[in-house]
Amino acid sequence: MCLLSLALAALVAGGCAPKRVAPEALALRAQGCEGRTDFQLGTGIHDITGPAAQVMMMGYVKPGQNTAGIHQRLRSRAFVIASPCNGKRVAFVSADLGMLFQAVKQEVMRKLRERYGEDVYTDANVVLSATHTHAGPGGYSHHALYNHTFLGIPFIGFVPQNFHAIADGIFQSIVRAHDNLAPGRLLLSTGELPGTSGNRSAGAYALNPQPERARYPGDVDTAMTLLRLEASASAEPGPMTPVGMLNWFAVHATSMSNRNKLISGDNKGYASYLFEKHQDTDYGSPRAFVAAFAQSNEGDVTPNVYGGKEGRGEGELAATVEAGRRQFELALRLFEDTAGARPLTGGVDFRHTYVKMDAVKVAPEWADGQERGTCKAALGISMLAGAEDGRGVGREGVRCGDPLAGFFCGVDNDPCQAEKPVVLKPGAECPIMSPNVLPLQIARLGNLALVAVPFEMTTMAGRRLRETVRERLAPAGVEHVVIAGLSNAYSGYLTTRQEYAKQDYEGASTHFGPWQLAAVQQESAKLAEALASGAEVPEGPKPKSPRGRVKEIRLSHTYDEVPRGDPRFGDLTFGSVVSGRDVGAAYPRCGTARVTFWGGHPRNDLHTQRSYLEVQRRGEDGTWRPVAYDWDWETKYHWKGYPCPPRGACSQVTVEWDIPEDTRPGTYRIRHDGEWRPRTEDRSRPYTGWSREFSVTESIADRCPPGAAPSPVRASFTWVP
Repeated sequence: MCLLSLALAALVAGGCAPKRVAPEALALRAQGCEGRTDFQLGTGIHDITGPAAQVMMMGYVKPGQNTAGIHQRLRSRAFVIASPCNGKRVAFVSADLGMLFQAVKQEVMRKLRERYGEDVYTDANVVLSATHTHAGPGGYSHHALYNHTFLGIPFIGFVPQNFHAIADGIFQSIVRAHDNLAPGRLLLSTGELPGTSGNRSAGAYALNPQPERARYPGDVDTAMTLLRLEASASAEPGPMTPVGMLNWFAVHATSMSNRNKLISGDNKGYASYLFEKHQDTDYGSPRAFVAAFAQSNEGDVTPNVYGGKEGRGEGELAATVEAGRRQFELALRLFEDTAGARPLTGGVDFRHTYVKMDAVKVAPEWADGQERGTCKAALGISMLAGAEDGRGVGREGVRCGDPLAGFFCGVDNDPCQAEKPVVLKPGAECPIMSPNVLPLQIARLGNLALVAVPFEMTTMAGRRLRETVRERLAPAGVEHVVIAGLSNAYSGYLTTRQEYAKQDYEGASTHFGPWQLAAVQQESAKLAEALASGAEVPEGPKPKSPRGRVKEIRLSHTYDEVPRGDPRFGDLTFGSVVSGRDVGAAYPRCGTARVTFWGGHPRNDLHTQRSYLEVQRRGEDGTWRPVAYDWDWETKYHWKGYPCPPRGACSQVTVEWDIPEDTRPGTYRIRHDGEWRPRTEDRSRPYTGWSREFSVTESIADRCPPGAAPSPVRASFTWVP
């Protein structure tokens, strides 16, 4: 009867253990931090844009979806928060990436230790989180499961150039935040954003216990939690001004579809861009306002709720603008309402451990009244179907016992995985193809706690984990708990036991079996109790990196040429405009100016902290001044290989400018900068090309492109090498 009672209680409570309160719960009070509102704050931002051509994008894993240009640059946004009362600090980074792989965290930590020593920044006090854009280049994991070539071939698609661009850019953003530390304060606000997201696996969500579902107004979390960072202009106390904004809102960054080939931060990147333009952020300056729209428990949450094909309304660009604009507008409203905000009080603290996720013994109170365990990592057949935002092959919801499960549930199926018809066992290979030793982490910023997990948590899974942590930290003064998803490593999804049984895409992608969430709750409870009481926690087993086993087989061309020896093309150089492909003489506002150049391969130089293009306006004094760059929403940089004589290694670069409705009439031109390489072993050489001059008139086209009307204040730029 005792076991039966425990099982029933666990199911009604949604798989949560009975409430327990840490005995002391006075750790920060004992350190003299209670009631303190003073912090040291620093922000930093840096470019992490990888190769803009012939690298398979990370997210949808669709063969043929390879980078072919830039719509928005990807950025790392860093926030260093320290408390003078106890001398502790946390660095939080939100990066425009599909996933934050363990290899990236390890490389960033190596660089930080090399610069600051062993104790300033550690695994325990650095949180690296991905926004989960599906429109960035891949090939930056040291685990083969996540590396695909641009031809779609798995396991050999590691791209060192992208890996180092990401790791170095994240590192540089933290360095900037560290250098900008100054006395400041944190203001916390919360608000609701309904109508911007929907549950793409509502049937699986409905399997959660009804009493648990009844505690919440809907099947997605609509709350945004926002921090306003204010700091003095120097390391000395003084008048404070805003230096940053950081918020968490759960929604997939999948407004852009699996047909898109332009690098983009998707809806969260667009929201950051709008906010930073509003604050006149200078992306080249070491000291700039930083606005991050960080990810949370978005596992089953789609942004595509606008009707039309795939829920993207009038198209993927319009859907990105709408989802990003809504997040931006709520964030701005919360940010500016300082009267309704509450200062964070208390100090900074953190706990971190590594867990061998495929070998966790789950105590009965965390499961169904019986001792359970996690499994070797395995993926179900429904994973191949993809989710609603980007379909693959087959269908979701295939479970053992269904006719479609067929031989996948035969003699080789792992019974530990229960309903899952296993199609791939990345945890059983040698070396393993996805990580099994994973980080769990809680960072406390006064009365706010961040729970960093290396998974995509579904809505209800995130709610359960938040409650697990809140119950243990509330006696210590924590009032708000936020899930920081896709943090520090990546190993698939995390569903509730009930959702797992449905075997939709999310359940099929929950690597470690039906009791994975229970294991994460159990281990996170230990961290929370230690954080509340001031106790230390074991470091856990150190993850091993399979770095030496990842391979790059570059199949794209490694030298450049323009057509020669053919009278059809004439006498060409790099930067020449393709015949008949120059801009027109004049355009109305909301029109699109377009020019195509003979160019070089973008992998010759990533133009980090720079731009492949400028839209320039001629001033009254005759000088040309830039008004837009390759990171501006109104521009697009397209690359295309062209099989020209004699060796077929030509590139055509097309630059588009969707002219914003509020553009000043006048004379404009488009500039393109790139590099070309005569032979593989040669250094790249710069070139520049210009369109002819053209006019922007007073008139306005009948229809503006998405995001062109109206245009917020443009961000400034200063190049700093």
